[in-house]
Amino acid sequence: MRVWATVERALSSHFACALVTVVEVRGSAPREPGARMVVMPDGGFLGTIGGGALEWQAIAQAREGLTRPGPLARLSRHALGPELGQCCGGSVRLLTEVFDSDRAEEVRGLAEAERDGPFETLAELSGDRVHRERAPHDGGSAATALRFSNRRLTERFGERRRSVAIFGAGHVGRALMLALAPLPFDVVWIDERADAFPSALPANVRALPTRDAAAEVAALPEHAFVVVMTHSHPLDLAIVHAALAAARFDYVGLIGSKSKRARFSRRLRDAGLGGDAIAELRCPIGVDGIRSKLPAAIAAAVTAELLRREEGLES
Repeated sequence: MRVWATVERALSSHFACALVTVVEVRGSAPREPGARMVVMPDGGFLGTIGGGALEWQAIAQAREGLTRPGPLARLSRHALGPELGQCCGGSVRLLTEVFDSDRAEEVRGLAEAERDGPFETLAELSGDRVHRERAPHDGGSAATALRFSNRRLTERFGERRRSVAIFGAGHVGRALMLALAPLPFDVVWIDERADAFPSALPANVRALPTRDAAAEVAALPEHAFVVVMTHSHPLDLAIVHAALAAARFDYVGLIGSKSKRARFSRRLRDAGLGGDAIAELRCPIGVDGIRSKLPAAIAAAVTAELLRREEGLES
């Protein structure tokens, strides 16, 4: 979720909203520092701090803050034990900030910065306000980048998303595109059949009809994930060859069986690729243990594999 763009939209439509941020975690908790949700006066919300009783309590507190004059920022600690009806065993500290039209210009500036890419702020909770200043961004991950100490925050906003190229707009390709839609990936969906794409796509998906799908490999960004599942085995082979030969992608996966992998390995070797390059090919794709051949089930298994690969690269 783009935090400040969401706050900006909420102010535009509701004239006020609250931003709830997990700033500190002790022990076991459902979300990490930096998890956020935006709460509207009517109780609607976007984002999540982990669900359950904690989230509903936080929403109630945020709505209370939106209906009365009082602190614009408030810290609260919540034990995740029997009194809250949760059994995580840890505790979290939440920062709840109320925004109204008087802060629209501040929010607009932060939303513009967020659209330009990841950035950091240094913030201090002084009285009932959070005062933020932009800080140089060090290029790290936005996933857990929040540090809190002595009422001071270092926050990182914006996402540096992994690019995922899906080659093939058939049933499984469509299911995989939809599975990746709510996740922090930028998806380019490539097929040589222009009529294979639906008329509407999720915000993080770009359809690319082309006359030469294999040639599009050269335009993919460094470290992209490449997933190949076209309607044609010769086209699959051409795309896989181009991706492995480039030696600059963090994942190259091909839908198919172990026997398909064996055939492709022989043909890739005949085409001049070395054993180390061929060993990078993931085929079959998807996490182990899911036997269903339903497109949505295959997409779920592949999505889980991509998430596991992404988290492994970040650690």
